Amino acid sequence: MANNGRRSVKMKKGPTVGTGGHGRKALEGKGPTPKAEDRPYHKAHKNKQLAERSAAKRPGAPRSAGARSGPKGRATEEVVTGRNSVVEALRAGIPAKALHVAIRIEMDDRVKESLKLAAERGIPLLETGKPELDRMTDDAIHQGLVLQIPPYEYQDAYELAEETLESWKKGHVANAPLFVALDGITDPRNLGAIIRSVSAFSGHGVVVPERRSVGVTASAWKTSAGAAVRVPVARAANLNNTLKAFKNMGIYVLGLDGDGDVSLPDLALATEPVCLVVGSEGKGLSRLVRENCDQIVSIPIDSAMESLNASMAVGISLYEISRQRAAK
Repeated sequence: MANNGRRSVKMKKGPTVGTGGHGRKALEGKGPTPKAEDRPYHKAHKNKQLAERSAAKRPGAPRSAGARSGPKGRATEEVVTGRNSVVEALRAGIPAKALHVAIRIEMDDRVKESLKLAAERGIPLLETGKPELDRMTDDAIHQGLVLQIPPYEYQDAYELAEETLESWKKGHVANAPLFVALDGITDPRNLGAIIRSVSAFSGHGVVVPERRSVGVTASAWKTSAGAAVRVPVARAANLNNTLKAFKNMGIYVLGLDGDGDVSLPDLALATEPVCLVVGSEGKGLSRLVRENCDQIVSIPIDSAMESLNASMAVGISLYEISRQRAAK
């Protein structure tokens, strides 16, 4: 077949003309995928907005300065969670800031009693969404009930001792000042039981260190059986310095330990102003605290028993001091 004198030319493949970078932005993408709660179309975003609105409606928001600091700097307050725990806390008269109740909660006897007790005490009842309840409790099992506990207002240890001594000298207080200081005790139930004993035997206060020590929690309130309302708990920035200050004020510091200088029945200082110091059941009194005690007092017990629980030791000692004071 004729090609009319034309020759076909075979083109060689070579470099093609580029775009000059016009498509570079398209290749870069849109960056990392946003979190679920930051995507407006996601369910998590709606839950976050609901939680923020609920938090804004709660009384006391923003949180008080006395609240503890939680993860990422978020302020948190102690809460009691679960139907059994909440109703028991309300029965015990634990101070409460608010009772949060889940929206459309399934009613049972515990929920009904909790609502009744809260209403009788004038505790605000707040209907709260589940996402907010989960946030308040750090995803603990709450069963739709959360009781918000306000921070305990501690007294200053030195001021409490000074005021008590002055009242005693003026005749406003019948018995000589009697305090109990805790050294290394971390169980709130021990603190609650000690507060209860101090109240039963006419003590004037409990002193707890600021660090490495138990504080007045909901559990301590409950164990005290209401005595925490009557007995002041004071905080000491440094327990050893506080004990030294007590001694300078004329208060005898007595440490409780199994290896004591004097047996409890032979205690001659019971009628004087006294501060009993009790250590943890395992470690006992720390070295520096022991050195700052005027006497180390031991409780006679059967040799088969290694030691007494801290709150039990305090209760026995306070009873003996009270008995000797009554006999004077």
